[in-house]
Amino acid sequence: QVQLVESGGGLVQAGGSLTLSCAASGGTFSNYRMGWFRQAPGKEREFVARIRSIPYYGDSAKGRFTISRDNAKNTVYLLMNDLEPEDTAVYYCAAGPNWADRYDYWGQGTQVTVFS
Repeated sequence: QVQLVESGGGLVQAGGSLTLSCAASGGTFSNYRMGWFRQAPGKEREFVARIRSIPYYGDSAKGRFTISRDNAKNTVYLLMNDLEPEDTAVYYCAAGPNWADRYDYWGQGTQVTVFS
């Protein structure tokens, strides 16, 4: 069983930056594909980015967000630059097996609010 704990959310002005962290425990971190998702009020959950060894981004994240991982620290990060009010959402960290396109474990989420 893998436990994921996100941190780093908060209130930020448009154009600003935030870095989210997700600390994993209870499994072999390097064996997992790690992803970030977000859900805004009244909207469906949206894929943001994922990483095994190479990052991959959803359209909303391309050019502004950077996902990275530190296997020694069992942590995945999401650096978010040039934030917009439309980025306001609860951001979730997720983990899944490297060999399958699914996520089996989810964190509790961290709120990001961008004001103009």
